[in-house]
Amino acid sequence: MGGPSAEREVSLASGRECVTALRAHGFEVVEIDAGADLAARLIDLAPDVVFNALHGRWGEDGCVQGLLEWLKIPYTHSGVLASALAMDKQRSKEVFRQVGLPIVESIIAPAADVRARHVMDAPYVVKPNSEGSSVGVYLVNEGANGPPQLSDDMPEFVMVEAFAPGRELTTTVMGDRALTVTDILTDGWYDYDAKYKEGGSRHVVPADLPKEIWDACMEYALRAHNALGCRGLSRTDFRWDESKGLAGLILLETNTQPGMTPTSLSPEQAQAVGIGFPELCGWMVGDASCNR
Repeated sequence: MGGPSAEREVSLASGRECVTALRAHGFEVVEIDAGADLAARLIDLAPDVVFNALHGRWGEDGCVQGLLEWLKIPYTHSGVLASALAMDKQRSKEVFRQVGLPIVESIIAPAADVRARHVMDAPYVVKPNSEGSSVGVYLVNEGANGPPQLSDDMPEFVMVEAFAPGRELTTTVMGDRALTVTDILTDGWYDYDAKYKEGGSRHVVPADLPKEIWDACMEYALRAHNALGCRGLSRTDFRWDESKGLAGLILLETNTQPGMTPTSLSPEQAQAVGIGFPELCGWMVGDASCNR
């Protein structure tokens, strides 16, 4: 839990919830705030399983997964390749395109160019190519006076993506099963605060959707999970423009380390289909392995 990424605080919150749930399930749990001494601590502890509650870079992008493979310690969630692919938004889109999943146009552009001019017709979204939790996301509306003034801490190259209008939907996959669909309601952009602050968003689960859209979310999430080679738990996010029917359903991205906080979507979806939080965490430990 924890770690050095931009999503450190979310990871600590996820970790605390998972620790409580795992202890309630009867496991002996040791908390590790992942730092530069992570390998040494793991060698010293020699755990039976590592429950990976890290989010963002190093914990979600294949790096810690490679360390755990090297140490031959079974771990939860996806393996090295699937984690690296899913964290790289542009490369995961190439995978989705190849298996016929619906995505929007996007490019990787120098941040300096994005600050200087519109590199794509508005409306569009600018985001880091390898971060999650809506960290560093800029929405450029149609008719904007000028290009976005990205903060200095944005990476040298960023993703610029055509804006997909509509409702925010998401589906969790648990092993080989899509769980349900949530409709995420917010007053504005589904940003970091909307995701993690109490009252930041309202979740309608199960979502009130036409059967065709519901079925497509469930199918697309499972196809995305399998196309990337995910293991354990993943969550795939969509936008749906109701005016276009099925053609308006767009796959945004797949998260290989979904949040496990009190306001998080995947635990809520599991609960909606009768899987309590301790049971969900226990299943993830049982599912853990190497060679993922």
